[in-house]
Amino acid sequence: MYKLLSHNDLDGVGCGILAKIAFDNQVQVRYNSIGSLNREVEYFLENDQNDTFLLITDLSVNEENEKKLQTFYQGGGKVQLLDHHKTALHFNEYEWGSVKVEDEQNRLTSATSLLYQYLLSNNHITPSKAIDEFVELVRQYDTWEWERNNNLQAKRLNTLFFLISIDEFVDKMINKLSSDEHFEFDTFEKQILEMEEQKIERYINRKKRQVTQVELNNKYAGVVYAESYHSELGNELGKEYPHLDYIVILNISGKRMGFRTIHDDVDVSEIAGYYGGGGHEKASGATMTDEAFKQFVIETFQQEHLREDAKRNRFNQKQSSFGTLYRNQKNDKFLIYPTNEKWKVERNNHDMEQIYTNFEDAERFLKRNEQVWMERDDAFVQYLMEQVKGQ
Repeated sequence: MYKLLSHNDLDGVGCGILAKIAFDNQVQVRYNSIGSLNREVEYFLENDQNDTFLLITDLSVNEENEKKLQTFYQGGGKVQLLDHHKTALHFNEYEWGSVKVEDEQNRLTSATSLLYQYLLSNNHITPSKAIDEFVELVRQYDTWEWERNNNLQAKRLNTLFFLISIDEFVDKMINKLSSDEHFEFDTFEKQILEMEEQKIERYINRKKRQVTQVELNNKYAGVVYAESYHSELGNELGKEYPHLDYIVILNISGKRMGFRTIHDDVDVSEIAGYYGGGGHEKASGATMTDEAFKQFVIETFQQEHLREDAKRNRFNQKQSSFGTLYRNQKNDKFLIYPTNEKWKVERNNHDMEQIYTNFEDAERFLKRNEQVWMERDDAFVQYLMEQVKGQ
């Protein structure tokens, strides 16, 4: 008999799907939040049969349960922990622990991909093209490779996961992977996914206008309140406001925080770790602490929201030889313009001291320090006319 304790996100549930395909009715699966895993492990150690094989995937236990599992293993108990978060690497010190952040091809791993390899190597599961494709979709979504590869199929799989209950999702996936040659969405699934994607787009567009900016430890964060679509929202807000190092998504009712970044030089798992959480370099989470509530809620509540750059401009465009016009909440006007293969900034018709080697650095400085937004064409044309009249 097997017992699988896994995370309650797509990657964790992907492990449950593989376990059920491999062991059928000989496995009991329970999906956990980060906080509930340790209670489940304690219950297992106190109540389950000694011959039950414990599998833990996509999550790691606290220090107390770490010691208990080692004692359980040394006493003849069967346990295997599989994880891919670098915060869990110390579990490799145990014979029952296996944590791999990257595979042999230097690709980021997921818990689902690690469990699949474990099941294959122990002859517990028969490989198929459909299972291979499913595991890769989960891996790409969980590691954010889907965004770089523009793999919308992976994104859609996660969307479907949140549209239906976990039990229904598991049954659907097991049926697909057991009967279909390739992994594909059926006609009904495609229809509901299209409807949901339109709903997500409207939600994200609304949230783009509700971001506040905060500086902490020499990094700039965008703070937004949201209870839904955290992955999609964090990704789109990062692209809308690339001057921000990371996005903080606050679920007040759930007392949870999500951290997302699109930048390779920012590791949000370190930021989440400061608040007792963890995760991936590009996507992590934590429980909202009193300190976090003060920093991200109280200290930003009275701030103005960031303004989006004007869309569909024909004249006031970035890196224009005429310059690019910005404005801030104080109604100050800033013009970034080229000069001698460098870039300068003019504030209310007066040159600022700093000279920049590229346009991006100049814009980044203004957005971080002045919270500017790019003006629409009509304001830009009016500005140019005023300049001509003033000469």
